[in-house]
Amino acid sequence: MELSARKRRILADMGIPIWRARDGAFPGLPAAVPAADPPAAPLMPEVESAQAPGAPSETSGPLVSPADVPVEGGVAALDWPELEARVRDCTACAELAAQRTQTVFGVGDRRARWLFVGEAPGAEEDRRGEPFVGRAGQLLDSMLAALGLDRRQDVFIANVLKCRPPNNRDPSPDESRACRGFLDRQIELVQPEVIVALGRIAAQHLLGTDQPLGRMRGSLHRYREVPLVVTYHPAYLLRKPQDKAKAWQDLQRARACLTSAPGG
Repeated sequence: MELSARKRRILADMGIPIWRARDGAFPGLPAAVPAADPPAAPLMPEVESAQAPGAPSETSGPLVSPADVPVEGGVAALDWPELEARVRDCTACAELAAQRTQTVFGVGDRRARWLFVGEAPGAEEDRRGEPFVGRAGQLLDSMLAALGLDRRQDVFIANVLKCRPPNNRDPSPDESRACRGFLDRQIELVQPEVIVALGRIAAQHLLGTDQPLGRMRGSLHRYREVPLVVTYHPAYLLRKPQDKAKAWQDLQRARACLTSAPGG
């Protein structure tokens, strides 16, 4: 498939090489292995999978059984307006509720095929009430555009936590558990075909593991029977742009999970 000039510009801005299609590639995306990136010091040890980027293979089984994470407090019966109101009024985490400007429910197409999950809102997200804004959000938008996607129409974007932790600290296990029912209900309502976990924290909380990002990347996981792919957080890619090509491989792996690739 020949890339449009717009997509070529987007890929160039992301620092991703333009790849030529080859036999065996899944439809709708160029597929080739880019030249090796210069060695970089990631935030944690990187362990690469030998698996080809366009050919997903599952781990031996889900790391978290759906039964391990109950949906409590009647959240499982809520529709979108009621769920959004419940999130807005939530005070389960007293510290977070006392310090937030507003909750960050999520944004996008509520019947999307793609669901992107980050860890928690930052200062700008807390101010604006929308996930992934600012420079990291702009990079995420470029990543989506490279796939022919748009955050308002083709994907739904949410976080593990709906409130900003003070000083942007990592979410605690108790906070993650308190918010899990909200995210699970969003997943049930959206019914995505694939989930993309953005960054180590989101992936660890969703998969119930303490494995480093490098061990979670390169394999196909499942969360509540939905295929889940782990990739870098856009904020990390702003610091380590040489890893953008690896993130592009992850997005290809996620796209291969869709029932039909053309059109995202």
